[in-house]
Amino acid sequence: MQIPSRFEVKTLMEEHYDPCISLFLPIEQVGPETQQNPIRLRNQLREIEKQLEQNVHVSAMKDALLKPLLKLLDDKEFWQEPGQGLAIFRNLEQFHCYRLPEQVKEQLVISSHFYLKPLLSFLANDGRFYVLALSQKEIRLLEGTRYTMQEVLLPERVPESLAVTLQYDQPEKELQYHSSGSGALVEKGGRHALIFHGKGESDEAKEHLSRYFHQINHGLHELLHDETVPMVLAGVEYLTALYRKFNTYPHLLESSLAGNPDEMLAQTLHEKVLPLAEPSLSQAQHEALAQYQEYAGTESASNNISLVVPAAYEGRIATLFIVRDREQWGRFNPLTEAMEVHETAVPGDDDLLERAATQSVLHGGAVYILDQPDAIGGQLAAAVFRY
Repeated sequence: MQIPSRFEVKTLMEEHYDPCISLFLPIEQVGPETQQNPIRLRNQLREIEKQLEQNVHVSAMKDALLKPLLKLLDDKEFWQEPGQGLAIFRNLEQFHCYRLPEQVKEQLVISSHFYLKPLLSFLANDGRFYVLALSQKEIRLLEGTRYTMQEVLLPERVPESLAVTLQYDQPEKELQYHSSGSGALVEKGGRHALIFHGKGESDEAKEHLSRYFHQINHGLHELLHDETVPMVLAGVEYLTALYRKFNTYPHLLESSLAGNPDEMLAQTLHEKVLPLAEPSLSQAQHEALAQYQEYAGTESASNNISLVVPAAYEGRIATLFIVRDREQWGRFNPLTEAMEVHETAVPGDDDLLERAATQSVLHGGAVYILDQPDAIGGQLAAAVFRY
Protein backbone atom coordinates (compact mmCIF):
# COMPACT_ATOMS: atom_id res chain seq x y z
CA MET A 1 0.00 0.00 0.00
CA GLN A 2 1.38 3.40 -0.97
CA ILE A 3 -0.34 6.67 -0.18
CA PRO A 4 1.18 9.55 -2.18
CA SER A 5 3.12 12.01 -0.08
CA ARG A 6 2.16 15.68 0.12
CA PHE A 7 5.12 16.47 -2.14
CA GLU A 8 3.94 13.95 -4.74
CA VAL A 9 0.40 15.29 -4.66
CA LYS A 10 1.61 18.86 -5.08
CA THR A 11 3.72 17.72 -8.05
CA LEU A 12 0.63 16.12 -9.60
CA MET A 13 -1.38 19.27 -8.94
CA GLU A 14 1.10 21.33 -10.92
CA GLU A 15 1.05 18.96 -13.89
CA HIS A 16 -0.73 20.29 -16.98
CA TYR A 17 -0.13 18.11 -20.01
CA ASP A 18 -3.23 17.39 -22.07
CA PRO A 19 -4.62 14.78 -21.78
CA CYS A 20 -4.25 13.79 -18.12
CA ILE A 21 -6.03 10.55 -17.18
CA SER A 22 -7.15 10.13 -13.55
CA LEU A 23 -8.73 6.81 -12.62
CA PHE A 24 -10.01 5.66 -9.22
CA LEU A 25 -11.20 2.13 -8.49
CA PRO A 26 -12.39 0.26 -5.39
CA ILE A 27 -10.44 -2.96 -4.80
CA GLU A 28 -11.81 -6.21 -3.37
CA GLN A 29 -9.27 -8.00 -1.18
CA VAL A 30 -10.72 -11.43 -0.40
CA GLY A 31 -12.98 -14.07 -1.90
CA PRO A 32 -14.19 -14.53 -5.47
CA GLU A 33 -14.91 -10.80 -5.70
CA THR A 34 -11.17 -10.23 -6.26
CA GLN A 35 -11.68 -11.48 -9.83
CA GLN A 36 -13.69 -8.32 -10.47
CA ASN A 37 -10.67 -6.07 -9.92
CA PRO A 38 -8.97 -6.54 -13.33
CA ILE A 39 -12.40 -6.72 -15.01
CA ARG A 40 -13.29 -3.35 -13.53
CA LEU A 41 -10.00 -1.90 -14.79
CA ARG A 42 -10.53 -3.41 -18.27
CA ASN A 43 -13.96 -1.80 -18.53
CA GLN A 44 -12.50 1.58 -17.59
CA LEU A 45 -9.69 1.20 -20.15
CA ARG A 46 -12.32 0.69 -22.84
CA GLU A 47 -14.01 3.89 -21.69
CA ILE A 48 -10.67 5.74 -21.78
CA GLU A 49 -10.06 4.50 -25.32
CA LYS A 50 -13.54 5.62 -26.36
CA GLN A 51 -13.12 9.11 -24.93
CA LEU A 52 -9.66 9.55 -26.46
CA GLU A 53 -10.94 8.51 -29.90
CA GLN A 54 -13.67 11.15 -29.69
CA ASN A 55 -11.08 13.93 -29.28
CA VAL A 56 -9.30 14.54 -32.58
CA HIS A 57 -6.53 16.45 -30.81
CA VAL A 58 -5.42 13.51 -28.64
CA SER A 59 -6.62 10.39 -30.53
CA ALA A 60 -3.16 9.85 -32.00
CA MET A 61 -1.76 9.51 -28.46
CA LYS A 62 -4.20 6.73 -27.53
CA ASP A 63 -1.88 3.73 -27.91
CA ALA A 64 1.03 5.38 -26.09
CA LEU A 65 -1.21 6.45 -23.21
CA LEU A 66 -2.87 3.06 -22.79
CA LYS A 67 0.23 0.87 -23.11
CA PRO A 68 1.35 0.86 -19.43
CA LEU A 69 -2.27 0.63 -18.25
CA LEU A 70 -2.93 -2.47 -20.34
CA LYS A 71 0.10 -4.20 -18.82
CA LEU A 72 -1.54 -4.01 -15.39
CA LEU A 73 -4.36 -6.33 -16.44
CA ASP A 74 -2.15 -9.45 -16.47
CA ASP A 75 0.23 -8.41 -13.69
CA LYS A 76 -0.55 -10.96 -10.94
CA GLU A 77 1.82 -9.37 -8.41
CA PHE A 78 0.15 -6.00 -8.92
CA TRP A 79 -3.27 -7.39 -8.01
CA GLN A 80 -1.90 -9.13 -4.92
CA GLU A 81 -0.64 -5.91 -3.34
CA PRO A 82 -2.58 -4.78 -0.25
CA GLY A 83 -5.03 -1.93 -0.40
CA GLN A 84 -8.74 -1.21 -0.74
CA GLY A 85 -8.56 1.46 -3.42
CA LEU A 86 -6.54 2.19 -6.53
CA ALA A 87 -5.55 5.58 -7.96
CA ILE A 88 -3.93 5.76 -11.40
CA PHE A 89 -2.55 8.90 -13.05
CA ARG A 90 -1.32 8.87 -16.62
CA ASN A 91 -0.22 11.36 -19.25
CA LEU A 92 2.58 11.13 -21.79
CA GLU A 93 5.07 12.36 -19.20
CA GLN A 94 3.97 10.53 -16.04
CA PHE A 95 2.51 7.23 -14.90
CA HIS A 96 1.68 6.68 -11.21
CA CYS A 97 -0.25 3.93 -9.40
CA TYR A 98 -1.17 4.23 -5.73
CA ARG A 99 -2.82 1.67 -3.45
CA LEU A 100 -5.12 3.36 -0.98
CA PRO A 101 -6.12 2.19 2.53
CA GLU A 102 -9.83 2.83 2.00
CA GLN A 103 -12.23 2.20 -0.85
CA VAL A 104 -12.89 5.06 -3.25
CA LYS A 105 -15.72 5.73 -5.63
CA GLU A 106 -15.11 4.38 -9.14
CA GLN A 107 -14.34 7.47 -11.17
CA LEU A 108 -12.65 8.42 -14.45
CA VAL A 109 -11.67 11.97 -15.40
CA ILE A 110 -9.76 12.96 -18.55
CA SER A 111 -8.78 16.60 -18.55
CA SER A 112 -5.89 19.03 -19.03
CA HIS A 113 -4.83 18.33 -15.42
CA PHE A 114 -4.99 15.43 -12.98
CA TYR A 115 -8.14 15.06 -10.87
CA LEU A 116 -6.97 14.70 -7.26
CA LYS A 117 -9.93 15.30 -4.98
CA PRO A 118 -10.31 11.63 -3.91
CA LEU A 119 -6.73 11.76 -2.59
CA LEU A 120 -7.27 14.86 -0.50
CA SER A 121 -9.11 13.03 2.26
CA PHE A 122 -5.98 10.94 2.91
CA LEU A 123 -3.89 14.10 3.15
CA ALA A 124 -6.27 16.61 4.72
CA ASN A 125 -7.62 14.15 7.29
CA ASP A 126 -4.49 12.02 7.61
CA GLY A 127 -3.77 13.17 11.17
CA ARG A 128 -0.02 13.28 11.73
CA PHE A 129 1.34 12.31 15.14
CA TYR A 130 4.55 11.04 16.73
CA VAL A 131 5.27 8.04 18.91
CA LEU A 132 8.33 8.18 21.17
CA ALA A 133 9.17 4.57 22.07
CA LEU A 134 11.23 4.67 25.26
CA SER A 135 13.33 1.92 26.75
CA GLN A 136 16.75 1.69 28.36
CA LYS A 137 18.07 -0.30 25.40
CA GLU A 138 16.73 1.74 22.51
CA ILE A 139 15.02 5.00 21.56
CA ARG A 140 12.73 5.14 18.54
CA LEU A 141 10.75 8.06 17.16
CA LEU A 142 8.01 7.11 14.72
CA GLU A 143 5.85 9.39 12.60
CA GLY A 144 2.32 8.17 12.02
CA THR A 145 -0.86 9.14 10.24
CA ARG A 146 -4.25 7.48 10.40
CA TYR A 147 -2.98 5.10 7.72
CA THR A 148 0.79 4.69 8.04
CA MET A 149 3.68 4.53 10.52
CA GLN A 150 7.39 4.83 9.84
CA GLU A 151 10.55 5.44 11.84
CA VAL A 152 12.22 8.86 11.84
CA LEU A 153 15.99 9.26 11.64
CA LEU A 154 17.02 10.75 14.97
CA PRO A 155 19.55 13.58 15.43
CA GLU A 156 23.00 12.58 16.69
CA ARG A 157 22.29 14.33 20.01
CA VAL A 158 19.67 11.72 20.89
CA PRO A 159 21.47 8.92 22.78
CA GLU A 160 21.15 5.40 21.42
CA SER A 161 20.66 3.79 24.84
CA LEU A 162 21.17 4.24 28.57
CA ALA A 163 24.49 2.37 28.44
CA VAL A 164 25.82 4.70 25.75
CA THR A 165 24.77 7.69 27.81
CA LEU A 166 26.53 6.49 30.93
CA GLN A 167 29.51 5.00 29.08
CA TYR A 168 30.17 2.45 31.83
CA ASP A 169 33.36 0.48 31.80
CA GLN A 170 32.64 -1.23 35.13
CA PRO A 171 29.19 -1.81 36.63
CA GLU A 172 28.60 0.16 39.78
CA LYS A 173 28.02 -2.00 42.85
CA GLU A 174 25.41 0.35 44.21
CA LEU A 175 23.08 -0.08 41.21
CA GLN A 176 20.60 -2.87 40.86
CA TYR A 177 21.07 -4.18 37.33
CA HIS A 178 21.49 -7.21 35.17
CA SER A 179 23.51 -7.53 32.00
CA SER A 180 21.98 -9.27 29.03
CA GLY A 181 23.85 -12.11 27.42
CA SER A 182 21.96 -11.63 24.17
CA GLY A 183 24.15 -10.49 21.33
CA ALA A 184 21.33 -8.26 20.14
CA LEU A 185 21.77 -6.13 23.26
CA VAL A 186 25.52 -5.64 23.04
CA GLU A 187 26.37 -1.96 22.89
CA LYS A 188 29.24 -0.25 21.10
CA GLY A 189 32.64 -1.39 22.31
CA GLY A 190 31.34 -4.88 23.13
CA ARG A 191 29.67 -3.94 26.43
CA HIS A 192 26.44 -5.58 27.47
CA ALA A 193 23.49 -3.22 27.91
CA LEU A 194 22.71 -2.40 31.54
CA ILE A 195 19.07 -2.78 32.44
CA PHE A 196 17.80 -0.96 35.55
CA HIS A 197 14.77 -2.40 37.29
CA GLY A 198 11.67 -0.35 37.99
CA LYS A 199 11.41 -1.40 41.62
CA GLY A 200 13.86 -0.68 44.38
CA GLU A 201 16.03 1.63 42.35
CA SER A 202 18.64 3.61 44.21
CA ASP A 203 18.77 7.38 44.01
CA GLU A 204 21.85 7.03 41.85
CA ALA A 205 20.03 4.78 39.38
CA LYS A 206 17.25 7.38 39.07
CA GLU A 207 19.88 10.06 38.59
CA HIS A 208 21.36 8.15 35.66
CA LEU A 209 17.92 7.61 34.11
CA SER A 210 17.22 11.31 34.57
CA ARG A 211 20.42 12.18 32.74
CA TYR A 212 19.43 9.78 29.96
CA PHE A 213 15.97 11.33 29.53
CA HIS A 214 17.30 14.86 29.71
CA GLN A 215 19.61 14.11 26.77
CA ILE A 216 16.77 12.51 24.81
CA ASN A 217 14.53 15.54 25.29
CA HIS A 218 17.37 17.93 24.44
CA GLY A 219 18.22 16.01 21.27
CA LEU A 220 14.58 15.79 20.12
CA HIS A 221 14.19 19.56 20.46
CA GLU A 222 16.51 19.95 17.47
CA LEU A 223 14.07 17.93 15.37
CA LEU A 224 10.69 18.94 16.79
CA HIS A 225 10.99 22.59 17.82
CA ASP A 226 8.75 23.77 14.94
CA GLU A 227 6.25 20.89 15.14
CA THR A 228 2.70 21.19 16.46
CA VAL A 229 1.46 17.61 16.04
CA PRO A 230 0.66 15.42 19.08
CA MET A 231 3.15 12.92 20.51
CA VAL A 232 2.38 9.72 22.42
CA LEU A 233 4.86 7.99 24.72
CA ALA A 234 5.26 4.21 24.59
CA GLY A 235 7.13 2.40 27.34
CA VAL A 236 6.89 0.80 30.76
CA GLU A 237 5.02 3.05 33.15
CA TYR A 238 7.85 4.08 35.48
CA LEU A 239 9.98 5.17 32.50
CA THR A 240 7.25 7.20 30.77
CA ALA A 241 6.34 8.84 34.09
CA LEU A 242 9.94 9.86 34.67
CA TYR A 243 10.42 11.10 31.11
CA ARG A 244 7.47 13.49 31.47
CA LYS A 245 9.44 15.39 34.14
CA PHE A 246 12.06 16.30 31.54
CA ASN A 247 9.87 16.70 28.47
CA THR A 248 9.64 20.18 26.94
CA TYR A 249 7.68 19.25 23.79
CA PRO A 250 4.42 21.12 24.35
CA HIS A 251 2.20 18.70 22.43
CA LEU A 252 2.93 15.54 24.43
CA LEU A 253 -0.38 13.80 25.19
CA GLU A 254 -1.34 12.67 28.69
CA SER A 255 -2.19 9.16 27.50
CA SER A 256 0.68 6.70 27.08
CA LEU A 257 1.00 3.19 25.69
CA ALA A 258 2.18 0.92 28.52
CA GLY A 259 4.54 -1.96 27.80
CA ASN A 260 7.97 -2.68 26.38
CA PRO A 261 8.05 -1.06 22.92
CA ASP A 262 11.23 -2.93 21.92
CA GLU A 263 9.04 -5.96 21.25
CA MET A 264 6.57 -4.05 19.04
CA LEU A 265 6.85 -3.59 15.29
CA ALA A 266 5.87 -0.25 13.77
CA GLN A 267 2.54 -1.71 12.60
CA THR A 268 1.73 -2.94 16.11
CA LEU A 269 2.58 0.43 17.60
CA HIS A 270 0.36 2.11 15.03
CA GLU A 271 -2.63 -0.09 15.89
CA LYS A 272 -2.22 0.47 19.63
CA VAL A 273 -1.36 4.20 19.61
CA LEU A 274 -3.85 5.52 17.02
CA PRO A 275 -6.86 5.30 19.42
CA LEU A 276 -4.87 7.31 21.98
CA ALA A 277 -4.01 10.01 19.43
CA GLU A 278 -7.39 10.16 17.67
CA PRO A 279 -9.13 12.70 19.97
CA SER A 280 -6.27 15.14 19.48
CA LEU A 281 -6.16 14.52 15.72
CA SER A 282 -9.84 15.41 15.38
CA GLN A 283 -9.46 18.58 17.41
CA ALA A 284 -7.99 20.65 14.56
CA GLN A 285 -11.01 20.05 12.34
CA HIS A 286 -13.42 20.80 15.18
CA GLU A 287 -11.61 24.08 15.88
CA ALA A 288 -11.60 25.00 12.19
CA LEU A 289 -15.33 24.36 11.90
CA ALA A 290 -15.98 26.43 15.01
CA GLN A 291 -14.00 29.29 13.48
CA TYR A 292 -16.00 29.06 10.23
CA GLN A 293 -19.30 29.08 12.10
CA GLU A 294 -18.13 32.11 14.09
CA TYR A 295 -17.25 34.00 10.88
CA ALA A 296 -20.23 32.79 8.79
CA GLY A 297 -22.26 35.71 7.48
CA THR A 298 -19.28 38.07 7.50
CA GLU A 299 -16.72 38.97 4.85
CA SER A 300 -14.26 36.59 6.52
CA ALA A 301 -16.07 33.42 5.43
CA SER A 302 -18.45 32.13 2.75
CA ASN A 303 -20.17 28.99 1.48
CA ASN A 304 -20.91 30.56 -1.90
CA ILE A 305 -19.02 28.62 -4.58
CA SER A 306 -18.83 31.76 -6.74
CA LEU A 307 -16.73 33.42 -4.03
CA VAL A 308 -14.80 30.36 -2.84
CA VAL A 309 -13.30 29.30 -6.18
CA PRO A 310 -11.77 32.71 -7.13
CA ALA A 311 -10.40 33.09 -3.60
CA ALA A 312 -8.71 29.69 -3.89
CA TYR A 313 -6.91 30.68 -7.09
CA GLU A 314 -5.85 33.97 -5.49
CA GLY A 315 -4.40 32.16 -2.45
CA ARG A 316 -6.85 33.82 -0.07
CA ILE A 317 -8.25 30.68 1.56
CA ALA A 318 -6.99 29.87 5.04
CA THR A 319 -9.33 26.91 5.56
CA LEU A 320 -11.53 25.11 3.05
CA PHE A 321 -14.26 22.55 3.69
CA ILE A 322 -15.65 20.37 0.92
CA VAL A 323 -18.15 17.51 1.06
CA ARG A 324 -16.90 13.99 0.37
CA ASP A 325 -17.95 12.21 -2.86
CA ARG A 326 -19.85 15.20 -4.23
CA GLU A 327 -19.06 17.28 -7.30
CA GLN A 328 -19.93 20.78 -8.44
CA TRP A 329 -19.42 20.93 -12.18
CA GLY A 330 -18.67 24.12 -14.03
CA ARG A 331 -15.88 26.29 -15.45
CA PHE A 332 -13.65 29.00 -14.07
CA ASN A 333 -11.21 31.19 -15.97
CA PRO A 334 -8.60 32.52 -13.51
CA LEU A 335 -7.53 35.25 -15.95
CA THR A 336 -10.96 36.81 -16.41
CA GLU A 337 -12.55 35.32 -13.25
CA ALA A 338 -15.54 34.32 -15.39
CA MET A 339 -17.35 31.33 -13.88
CA GLU A 340 -20.17 29.02 -14.90
CA VAL A 341 -21.90 26.57 -12.55
CA HIS A 342 -23.80 23.62 -14.02
CA GLU A 343 -26.12 21.08 -12.43
CA THR A 344 -24.61 18.25 -14.49
CA ALA A 345 -21.27 17.97 -16.25
CA VAL A 346 -20.96 19.15 -19.83
CA PRO A 347 -17.88 18.76 -22.07
CA GLY A 348 -15.06 20.98 -20.88
CA ASP A 349 -16.30 21.19 -17.28
CA ASP A 350 -14.18 20.84 -14.16
CA ASP A 351 -15.26 19.80 -10.70
CA LEU A 352 -15.07 23.22 -9.08
CA LEU A 353 -14.73 21.64 -5.63
CA GLU A 354 -11.59 19.82 -6.77
CA ARG A 355 -10.16 22.98 -8.31
CA ALA A 356 -10.80 24.97 -5.12
CA ALA A 357 -9.22 22.24 -2.97
CA THR A 358 -6.08 21.77 -5.06
CA GLN A 359 -5.51 25.51 -5.37
CA SER A 360 -5.96 25.94 -1.62
CA VAL A 361 -3.34 23.25 -0.94
CA LEU A 362 -0.92 24.77 -3.45
CA HIS A 363 -1.24 28.12 -1.68
CA GLY A 364 -0.74 26.67 1.80
CA GLY A 365 -4.36 26.53 2.92
CA ALA A 366 -5.84 23.77 5.08
CA VAL A 367 -8.45 21.51 3.47
CA TYR A 368 -10.93 19.33 5.36
CA ILE A 369 -13.24 16.71 3.88
CA LEU A 370 -16.69 16.55 5.47
CA ASP A 371 -19.06 13.59 5.32
CA GLN A 372 -22.15 15.80 5.62
CA PRO A 373 -22.80 19.40 4.48
CA ASP A 374 -24.83 20.38 7.56
CA ALA A 375 -21.87 22.02 9.30
CA ILE A 376 -21.41 24.44 6.38
CA GLY A 377 -25.03 25.42 5.88
CA GLY A 378 -25.96 22.57 3.54
CA GLN A 379 -23.60 23.73 0.79
CA LEU A 380 -20.85 21.69 -0.89
CA ALA A 381 -17.98 24.04 -0.02
CA ALA A 382 -17.17 26.71 2.51
CA ALA A 383 -14.07 28.73 3.33
CA VAL A 384 -12.48 30.99 5.88
CA PHE A 385 -10.57 33.70 4.04
CA ARG A 386 -7.27 35.36 4.80
CA TYR A 387 -6.48 38.90 3.74
